Amino acid sequence: MHESPTPRSEPPQARTLRDLRESGHTYRTVKAEIRENLLARLRSGEPRFPGIVGFDDTVLPHLERALLAGHDLVLLGERGQGKTRLIRTITTLLDEWTPVIDGCEINDHPYAPACVRCARLAAERGDELPVAWKHRDDRYGEKLATPDTSVGDLIGDVDPIKIAEGRTLGDPETVHYGLVPRTNRGVFSVNELPDLAERIQVSLLNVLEERDIQVRGYNLRLPLDILLIASANPEDYTNRGRIITPLKDRFGAEIRTHYPPTLEDELALIRQEAALNWRGQDLGETGGVAADPPGLSAELPDHLVETIARFTRLVRESTAVDSRSGVSARFSIAAAETAAASAVRRAALTGEERPVTRVCDLPGIVPTLRGKVEFEVSEEGREVEVLAHLLRRATAETFRGTLGGMDLSALLDKFSEGIQIQSGELTPATELLHQIGPVNGLAKIMSAVGMGEGDESPGHAAAALEFALEGLYLMRRLSKDEVDGGAVYRT
Repeated sequence: MHESPTPRSEPPQARTLRDLRESGHTYRTVKAEIRENLLARLRSGEPRFPGIVGFDDTVLPHLERALLAGHDLVLLGERGQGKTRLIRTITTLLDEWTPVIDGCEINDHPYAPACVRCARLAAERGDELPVAWKHRDDRYGEKLATPDTSVGDLIGDVDPIKIAEGRTLGDPETVHYGLVPRTNRGVFSVNELPDLAERIQVSLLNVLEERDIQVRGYNLRLPLDILLIASANPEDYTNRGRIITPLKDRFGAEIRTHYPPTLEDELALIRQEAALNWRGQDLGETGGVAADPPGLSAELPDHLVETIARFTRLVRESTAVDSRSGVSARFSIAAAETAAASAVRRAALTGEERPVTRVCDLPGIVPTLRGKVEFEVSEEGREVEVLAHLLRRATAETFRGTLGGMDLSALLDKFSEGIQIQSGELTPATELLHQIGPVNGLAKIMSAVGMGEGDESPGHAAAALEFALEGLYLMRRLSKDEVDGGAVYRT
């Protein structure tokens, strides 16, 4: 889940070392860039880490202290807590453009050539040394630690092609640089560091302390200018591996992350990420999520976003769920997308003009999300039952918070006439409204669940009324019979 790319400005005009000096450019290390730019944002009140939700008073102060101190760091937290997302936002603290020696594999600064090739070129060309400009988005490197990762992948190895071209073994220019030196003068992230074999972790010791790399038997000492960040899951320390003690000691800071601490943070996260993943647009006054897959769009009203957020939090707190594994933020995002997709499917099959997600679309998320949750052994075979129960609880809590104090007698009076109302994931909104008929106070019900001006379509009305019906059932004021693909509400 990435931020929308910000428009790039034009790079500076300097194209040679002479131009660069005449422009007044000063050289700063990566950590100095980040420190000074972070301080500028702190003083101005600008957002320091755009798109990060729920960490303002907990994680971010620790992160800011670590960056101001110039520390490499480890982010420690359960899956789906936004560790990778947070790491990637750190690149926004880099200068937008930085000069490099044109053609350098490891991004040497024109004032301080480090590799053999650039040192030779600088001696030959002098003030005519060619300069290129690198955008901060291109100064980020990332490696998912896997058991098959090699030292060559991270640090480098001999390039047999260069040797075949006639260079001698031992020539430093026969080295093929790995991911870490290729991210020189940038930010490099190792995701899930404990999964990296211990003998491979050793190769990072020099990077963190001596700030250089060693490649096989070469007399090669390349000073690296890099901010190294790792992420890890606490469970990994015992289940899949560990971070070796000398490496842990070289990181300047260990920062714990967490899931959204409040319901409001959970709601903000779902709205931000589900809309982003589906290329949605903010719905303005309603605050709902607009999902926009090719050809169709579906709206996810506020009351259903809240239901999904409450559902996610109840699953995290459930004693039936293995708390050590955690429940990822991707759980709620996938739930929102799946519910919206159900409305899209209904529209495609029934011809609804404007699909709006309804309560009947929520049960379909349970089997979809089952694989995202690790249950306690004692709950084996009851996974779907547990999730369905928690979804009903979440729906009831949302109903109490939105419509619980409202007079719904006009809707209940419909059932005193002996009617039964059938709904389901393939029941069009117009058909559901036809079964219910006119309801006094419908506008107040819609307003209470977050539907404002512009939400007068049959889909919105059906979504509000069906939520009210489900709430009345959960409050035991109506009965409900489960039927194939839906439900029948009655007295």
